[in-house]
Amino acid sequence: MPAIVQLPHPHLTPLWRESRFGFEWAALRRSDVFHGAGVPPGDGRGVLLVPGFLAGDSSLATLTQWLRAADYRTKRAGIRSNVACSEVACERLEERLECLAERTGRRVVVIGQSRGGGLAKALGARRPDLVSGVVALGSPVLSLLSIHPVVLAQVGVVAALGSGPVRGLISWRCLRGDCCARFRDALDGPLPPEVGYVAVYSRSDGIVDWRACIDPHADECVEVHASHCGMGVNAGVYRVVANALARFESGEADLPLAA
Repeated sequence: MPAIVQLPHPHLTPLWRESRFGFEWAALRRSDVFHGAGVPPGDGRGVLLVPGFLAGDSSLATLTQWLRAADYRTKRAGIRSNVACSEVACERLEERLECLAERTGRRVVVIGQSRGGGLAKALGARRPDLVSGVVALGSPVLSLLSIHPVVLAQVGVVAALGSGPVRGLISWRCLRGDCCARFRDALDGPLPPEVGYVAVYSRSDGIVDWRACIDPHADECVEVHASHCGMGVNAGVYRVVANALARFESGEADLPLAA
């Protein structure tokens, strides 16, 4: 994990706003971007999708289907529940990244939601030869524990198990120990200049403190109006992703990304 960042004021995220998920999904289905407006053709380019903490690949199923409809070749992270030690998770994802890059013959875009965005950034830092760009959706990369107390308690339960009888899970050692030192180094700094990086955040996020998502190392931090869980089914997020895909393909650093 990166060094702990002291945010200016205590912030209790509005957990109740996560109930908006269904409305966001319905609005996405009616949106022009969901039906392809402004979405650059994939032409077989690869996209690796990484879910958030406690979530699995199915949480990004709608985003996956949308990308495939635009002719992107997607690959799941192979995660049922994102609770593995960060270094272990990165090593597994790196193998899948290599397979997808080999299949497409091109560098891959990595999209990660929440904890998945931190893993995506680490992949971009470690393998710029395989990653063309990273999109982090509601990812508290500046302070990974700046989350609602209910979710923080769940992290604590998993860490207790990982520090005890269950090997391979997140553990308290991951915070400062050698096991995740390489991951923390990758997460802390900037990405290589050839790897694009867009961080998406929402002040309506009910789980993550949005201020922890504003990574100064990102090419651009883009605000959307979305719940945390709803970022995978939010029309504004999809517009940002579409623009980021175009940006990564063209290599133009100043392409506008407004939602």
